[in-house]
Amino acid sequence: MKNKTLCAWLAFLGGPLGLHRFYLFGWRDPLGWLLPVPSLLGVWGIVRIQQYGVDDTLSWLLVPLLGFTIAATSLTAIVYGLMTPEKWNGRFNRSAPADAPAGGTRWSTIFAIALSLMIGTGVLMASIAFSFQRYFEYQVEEGRRISE
Repeated sequence: MKNKTLCAWLAFLGGPLGLHRFYLFGWRDPLGWLLPVPSLLGVWGIVRIQQYGVDDTLSWLLVPLLGFTIAATSLTAIVYGLMTPEKWNGRFNRSAPADAPAGGTRWSTIFAIALSLMIGTGVLMASIAFSFQRYFEYQVEEGRRISE
């Protein structure tokens, strides 16, 4: 039986590592193995910012990958958490009755949804703001170089 609450928490806390995908679809899930790639590239971008500063072009291209991955997996946690028990059990617990307790919504499910909404939205907005700011600063610098 796949538990909806556990899956929502796995998507929120371990989503960028693909933990919710492994829980639902097993270790052979290709998307579960691909999710850590943009996460690790984003972490590498953060490390590059610490080493070379925010003017490093590659770092400001990589950092939003982590933010967008966190935002996407937070959205996944929200979608899974808001699924009706009938839909959840029909999709992930096919041998169980439609009203099986594993697909039920509990207070811990609601907390996972609320935290996913708050953190995911904040990370998404920060990633977009960082990306646009660095992009426009880069454009200004290139314009200055061309005009010289």
